[in-house]
Amino acid sequence: MAKFDVVFEGGGAKGAVFVGALEVLAASGHQTGRLVGTSAGAITATMCAAGSTPAQLLDLVTETAVDEKGETVPRFKTFMDVAAPTDFSPEVERDSVTIKALHSLPLLPDFLEGSILRALLADRNYARLFTFVETGGFYIGARFREWLDEKLEKAGVPRGSTMSQFAAISGADLSVTASDTSGGRLLVLNHRTAPGLPLSWAVRMSMSIPFVWQEVVWRKEWGSYLGEDLSGHVIVDGGVLSNFPLRLVHDNTEGTQEVMGAPSGTASEALGLLIDETMPVADEPGGDDRHGRISRFKVIQRLSRITDTLTRARDTEDIRLLDRFVCRLPAKGYGTLEFDMHGDRLGHFLQSGRDAMTKHLLSRGLAAGPAAAGR
Repeated sequence: MAKFDVVFEGGGAKGAVFVGALEVLAASGHQTGRLVGTSAGAITATMCAAGSTPAQLLDLVTETAVDEKGETVPRFKTFMDVAAPTDFSPEVERDSVTIKALHSLPLLPDFLEGSILRALLADRNYARLFTFVETGGFYIGARFREWLDEKLEKAGVPRGSTMSQFAAISGADLSVTASDTSGGRLLVLNHRTAPGLPLSWAVRMSMSIPFVWQEVVWRKEWGSYLGEDLSGHVIVDGGVLSNFPLRLVHDNTEGTQEVMGAPSGTASEALGLLIDETMPVADEPGGDDRHGRISRFKVIQRLSRITDTLTRARDTEDIRLLDRFVCRLPAKGYGTLEFDMHGDRLGHFLQSGRDAMTKHLLSRGLAAGPAAAGR
């Protein structure tokens, strides 16, 4: 049996395919060493590091909740939470375009400006637009952090645990990536590089798809990154700079080991789970706009495709050179924001992950477990 250092690619809702692949990996008796994730991959990597089984991961994917309209929806869909008037700092309010516009109006007393702004923010559409303009995304992502803290607490990890505390509790070697847009570099967040950073905020940074979720501003109380103070730096989705950082578990040079530590085994034990939008899902008729696609996300979808192209260009050479370590998971026709995936469509997607992992293990001369047979 092998021990793999696993890298999970980012891909939003398409990350559900990881569950099928992990079922086969677990059923085959193979173990995981270092776990690295970007965006949706960061969520999967974190829950795996916390001890979640594939069955428990599937429960997370299919979990439901009641939304503000009283309707039962996938829990992940509630992560698109609109800001309340009290969710913005005085600094954001003061420097906002809205306040500057109000301030330019003649005869309007300054003391009324804040009250007018909060009245405007009570309207969901205005709040969404304000969040987009002032903080870089339509949604604030607070419910995501609440959900993650809830799941980690059930796994025995206290709320607010830092990267260092999580490593001590779980015994796992977890890294999630994020993009520092102020410093123009990729951050690899773990107990070595950012020991004082709360884990839920690290994952929140990693999954912060630009223009969808609010940017995260690094706080002084989170400590340093590799000894450097990042206070005030704006952090977004790791996929902006590298959506599939497989080189982090393959490159054993001194610089990489400074952030990643020693490898779990030889380079041949690296395993990258790549969400491949060019590969069709078996038995799924497909169709980008048929399954829960929301028209108001069309602009986001366009921007997401552009971002995917840019980030994939950066990763393409690594994927080519390290192709033998890459398990390609079919995802053609599935959407980054398709959080209401269910029924046969979800079933086909999970099975495509099982089939892909079975094929990959066999290509490396390793046995695949019985999970591959179930549909």
